[in-house]
Amino acid sequence: MPPTSEILTAERILEATEEVLRRHGPAKATVVDVARALGVSHGSVYRHFRTKAALREAVTKRWLDRTSQRLAGIAGADDRAPEQRLRDWLAALFAAKRHKAGDDPELFATYTVLAGELGGVVREHIADLTGQLTRIIAAGVEAGVFRLSDPAVAARAVFHATGRFHDPGYAREWTAPGVDEEFEAVVDLLVRGLRTAGGRG
Repeated sequence: MPPTSEILTAERILEATEEVLRRHGPAKATVVDVARALGVSHGSVYRHFRTKAALREAVTKRWLDRTSQRLAGIAGADDRAPEQRLRDWLAALFAAKRHKAGDDPELFATYTVLAGELGGVVREHIADLTGQLTRIIAAGVEAGVFRLSDPAVAARAVFHATGRFHDPGYAREWTAPGVDEEFEAVVDLLVRGLRTAGGRG
């Protein structure tokens, strides 16, 4: 029996949209393609997502949220020392982005295009990630490990300082020889800075 709008969930639509984007790319993928993949009318898809833009926004947010959710577990691991949590979090962010770029390059390229068109979704994602970093750094301040006055300012600085290892614009460099050592060197430098920042942000 073909699916009906009653049993057609937003999650199923987003899964089908991802597959359509993988096959056709962002320029050619249409809502009709998504509906065809699901065996429903395009009107059924529009009942869940009012516009093509809303569908693209939802599928991009879902893709970004996978990374955020994985990292949230590390940010919330209060049984782990803050410095180790920070190192683990940054390593997991780099690994997640590198994994996406290396394992499914077509889809990664597609999402990079979509993310560029959807500034609000990307800003929310970055705010979520820097919020997680703030929590880790604040725990370090509370434990007396990090010496700074404003964990949120420091979190944004750490995020931007490590941009080469998570910003999609640098994806081609993520498999370069020596990149892991360069990542470790940057993280070591940042951790030393957080330990000795004194009264500065």
